[in-house]
Amino acid sequence: MARVNLVSARALDLMLDSWRGAGATPAYEALADRIRLLILDGRIGLGTRLPAERDLAAQLGVSRTTVTAAYAELREKNYLSSVRGSGSVARQPHGAGIPAETVASGLLDFSKASMPALPELAAAAVAAAEQLPAYFGDSGFDPVGIPVLRQAIADRYTARGLPTEPDQIMVTLGAQHAIALLARTLIARGDRALVETPSYPHAMEALKSAGARLVPVPVTTHDGWDQEALEQTIQRTSPSIGYLMPDFHNPTGQTMPAALRERTLDLAAQHGTTLIADETMAELDIDATERMLPFAAYGAAGAQAILVGSVGKTVWGGVRIGWIRADRSVIARLVRARSSGDLGTPALEQLIVAHLLGDYDAILESRRRLLTTGRDFLQAQLAEKLPEWEVPRVAGGLTTWVNLGAPVSSQLTLAARNEGLQIAAGPRFGIDGAFERFLRIPISYPEAETVRAVDALAAAWRSVGRLDLAESGWLAEIV
Repeated sequence: MARVNLVSARALDLMLDSWRGAGATPAYEALADRIRLLILDGRIGLGTRLPAERDLAAQLGVSRTTVTAAYAELREKNYLSSVRGSGSVARQPHGAGIPAETVASGLLDFSKASMPALPELAAAAVAAAEQLPAYFGDSGFDPVGIPVLRQAIADRYTARGLPTEPDQIMVTLGAQHAIALLARTLIARGDRALVETPSYPHAMEALKSAGARLVPVPVTTHDGWDQEALEQTIQRTSPSIGYLMPDFHNPTGQTMPAALRERTLDLAAQHGTTLIADETMAELDIDATERMLPFAAYGAAGAQAILVGSVGKTVWGGVRIGWIRADRSVIARLVRARSSGDLGTPALEQLIVAHLLGDYDAILESRRRLLTTGRDFLQAQLAEKLPEWEVPRVAGGLTTWVNLGAPVSSQLTLAARNEGLQIAAGPRFGIDGAFERFLRIPISYPEAETVRAVDALAAAWRSVGRLDLAESGWLAEIV
């Protein structure tokens, strides 16, 4: 029998942080709206069983009638289904809760930090298809990667300042596959895993799925990494692994200084911590004053640093090619563990990427120009239409981490969805409901879509932000 995921009343209470609506909004409607957002945002996974009505009511300090009415509204809108013996189970119907005109015109999705497909991709696919028959004599099951691509990736690391051999590379089905494979190979249930907060939510999910206990370290748009907290966390908890995004951190856009990289790697070596550096955006600098070496290049002898990369952010998300750069012994472990999840990476996509890496510097330069335009245009739009928001000027990457000035990110996200925009609320990137003051906005979308997104956010801010803030006393503080 398949195991049903459960969310306890206490865990749901933490995710529901500040759920009560302002003004005349009935409590059951405010509760239903917040649970709906958690489902839409992925913080409550599909198929997850919610706590019993009595348990949740006791945890929230409300009447059972309030919870019963909230669950009933969610069932009516097809966000919950009732299964005998399984209670109330989360689901996500297509188009539910969105005005009909929005469904017809299409929901603009700003929940993903991505760029349009690379214009050169079609030509690369044609060239790869012409090369493919040379591989028909093989089985096609490739757990480690074709030699030509592993060599190209190794050469790229070497050119960036980290000498690398092809047998230190494993090709994966994108960066997320690489992170999940590393997590289930290197983590034993109950191990501690250091993570940044905020951070990439799917990485945290992969770590938790492998049984890790997450140990957070703060990263902010103003100060970057809290060095004291980072040092103390490693020294006091000796985590078995740490997941970091040191270059154009998602979502804050910060880059870790060289001195802190060296210090972090040295501490990790002393305490037996293997660091995983997600470098999927490492080369997407816009106007950074210094291009950093690959993270592992800063470590002394004995430091265990594993690098994860992909072309999902630079070429196109539809090309599912990523890689892991690690010691040969780690690569051997990963090869042995991989077959339980998949049997290898498609040869055609590997050939496409090998072809593109031959001209990668020019590709990156074109992407940097696109991001420069996108960042500057988004900043101008937000300054014009939402001047009270604090918008940092990022030096690279794909996102900006906007401070709304008040803890209304989840409410704003729900209202924006009704305006035709899907965007992830700040708590999606945290642990236990943190970051209600923040919203991650991609800088990589075309200008027409950016205008539409900012207009939707401005309308949502008027309908939810200003009304609720005025009644709760926040508006005077931020305007």
